[in-house]
Amino acid sequence: MSSLTEINTIDVPTPASTTDQPDGSSNVKKTFTVEEIQKLLPHRYPFALVDRIIDYVPGKSAVGIKNVSFNEPQFQGHFPGHPIMPGVLIVEAMAQVGGVVMTQVPEYEGGLFLFAGIDKVRFRRQVVPGDQLVMTVELLWVKQRRFAKIRSTAEVDGQIAAEGELMFSLAS
Repeated sequence: MSSLTEINTIDVPTPASTTDQPDGSSNVKKTFTVEEIQKLLPHRYPFALVDRIIDYVPGKSAVGIKNVSFNEPQFQGHFPGHPIMPGVLIVEAMAQVGGVVMTQVPEYEGGLFLFAGIDKVRFRRQVVPGDQLVMTVELLWVKQRRFAKIRSTAEVDGQIAAEGELMFSLAS
């Protein structure tokens, strides 16, 4: 029988993005630039799909932004004259925001997380060049200190574009 570790509790270790202040308090980093994201994730162009993290709660959740541009390579063939962001890239972008959450948990710092499963994913609206995709992820659980599951939504202008649950495995 597997053990289930709830990461969504107050007992979460201090994340790597926390800095100690001279007065003894701690200052949790709540936003990340694209340069900071690149230090956390291995993805690079054309698969670096998160431009900024605008809200981060250590060991629990994050909100990321993807600015969708007509100049991205997928729009050359998906679809000529009617560019639509492929659903698999929306899911990948949500997963990358989840990766930021996971790489900030101290016991997983520097770890590489790979897709282990995709559940209940639904696409609700098209994402096109000019849209700003806002992705919210919430860490649901970590199991056996190796597997994790997140719930994620991707929205454009307050409308859900995609939603689902994504599972990760820590690469050995």
